[in-house]
Amino acid sequence: MSNSIGREFIRKTAVQYLPVSPEESGVPQPPLELPYPHGARLIALPDAASVTTASKDLQTVIENRKSVRAYSGEALTLEELSCLLWLTQGVRGVNDRPATLRNVPSAGARHAFETYLLINNVEGIQPGLYRYAALKHALLELEISDDLTARVTRACLNQQKIGGSAVTFIWAVVIERMVWRYPERGYRYMLLDAGHICQNLYLAAEALDCAVCAIGSFDDDLLNTELGLDGETVFAVYAGTLGKQIKA
Repeated sequence: MSNSIGREFIRKTAVQYLPVSPEESGVPQPPLELPYPHGARLIALPDAASVTTASKDLQTVIENRKSVRAYSGEALTLEELSCLLWLTQGVRGVNDRPATLRNVPSAGARHAFETYLLINNVEGIQPGLYRYAALKHALLELEISDDLTARVTRACLNQQKIGGSAVTFIWAVVIERMVWRYPERGYRYMLLDAGHICQNLYLAAEALDCAVCAIGSFDDDLLNTELGLDGETVFAVYAGTLGKQIKA
């Protein structure tokens, strides 16, 4: 096999090559969540328990899960968005380490991801860019702009399903949270964690009669710019469009 970048990545992130971690060196743990900008507006989300998904059993949800690129155009309720955020990145508690305990697995409970939301069609929420404030179970308003959807669509290589979605979820990693414990191998774990989160979104969406299509193809630099990320310490890794299912 050729000595490709991918192969080199796997080889050099093997456990035998790991250096002493910042944690072992006594470096303080990074914060559990990114800070809020000065004067930030927080929008409290309804209790996720206000939405029930009990009408479908787990096997049915798993077997019916698929990627869907077109949506009905029906608005998502704020209760449904709350449930989707809770089931993908909701914080069930904070332990003594401290570490957040969430509804998805994460290597060492590092939970290095922040959820950004391009909201197009959610009842009671002005279209725009938001971040999920997981510790408060709230939306943090970041930008309200008429051309925002077009800009994010362009950053995602003109995938038109973004404009037709009720919400596009974009997961950005705060890489320090992961490599503080796992150095270079943390980049492997970070990618696994992104998959856990997106799969939970697929399953939660199916249970709520919504549909999802994951997005892994985008212009990294352009998307990071649109999200206001530096692309080095915090950067976009994965995304997914979501909307209500089209009834047969």
